[in-house]
Amino acid sequence: MAELRLQTAASGLIERESYQLNGVSETVQDEGLAWLDILRPDDEVRQFLLERMDFDELAVEDVFGPADTTAQKFKNHRFIVINARDADNQLDTEPVAIFIKENLIITVRHYEIPALKKFRHRFKKADEEDLALGIDFLLYELLDSIADDWTPILNSYSRQLDQLEFQVFDPSKRYDNVLESIHDLKRYLREASKSIESLNTVTMRLLKPNERLIGSGAERYFSDLHQLSVALVKRAKNYSSGATSARDSYLSNTSMQLAESNAQLTEVMTTLTIIGAIMLPLTLIAGIFGMNNEDLPLDQVGGFWGIITIMVIFACSMLTFFWRRGWLKTYEE
Repeated sequence: MAELRLQTAASGLIERESYQLNGVSETVQDEGLAWLDILRPDDEVRQFLLERMDFDELAVEDVFGPADTTAQKFKNHRFIVINARDADNQLDTEPVAIFIKENLIITVRHYEIPALKKFRHRFKKADEEDLALGIDFLLYELLDSIADDWTPILNSYSRQLDQLEFQVFDPSKRYDNVLESIHDLKRYLREASKSIESLNTVTMRLLKPNERLIGSGAERYFSDLHQLSVALVKRAKNYSSGATSARDSYLSNTSMQLAESNAQLTEVMTTLTIIGAIMLPLTLIAGIFGMNNEDLPLDQVGGFWGIITIMVIFACSMLTFFWRRGWLKTYEE
């Protein structure tokens, strides 16, 4: 069942029991500017939007299906779809459909949107001068609330990026899950960009002079909002580029550490190979003269010390051979 919340400039929040969905237009008739918020719309809401409010059928269908960012003007209303941050534990964005007809603005959504709570307080505290601008002022406050909702989050992303960059270039300590944290940050920034770029697209469309989607009195507000959205887009892109650079630097450092480890392993294997190559003929000599056979010419080679001399000559010859081939340069250095 859909959850409804009706707020007007004259009476503030109106109790749910005091009005019916099909009678919203009559309820807000003498209340000045009004805002109807619909959460988790159902078939009753569909009929209300189509029949009672006489909204365009395609616009209503966008509420109940996949919807792209848009800002359109129909014969008796305006229709906007914008992405905003939802309130679950996982950072992602969800579309919010906005209908504007006369002095009534209707938001339709399927998830909790924190920015609408900010808009609720702004509407409540709006003074007479602001409300005199009409329904366009409420639209500005709604879109500005969505933009302001991202400012502290981008600030937290900036601090997180600074911390990750420090961890990447800190040689004194090895940090766990750095690469995973960088990928998570990039994913969050991509999700934030969906809402920020959506806001930028809508404000750009609203400011087009030939579209006439807003009144001339509210243009300066939406111009400031567009500049804010452009700044947010640039921040998100800069942070994403910084995260990409940190990831590449981390992978480069990891590759260098792996190369150094491989070099050390190669040096160890070279040392063992040289030792094994030297010991092989010595083992052969020791094996031959160590046989229990009376025919061995031990006296001819000088006995025990003669065998040792032969082994030393073999070892020195092989070391000389390795040195001339350049295989011992590492040890010379």
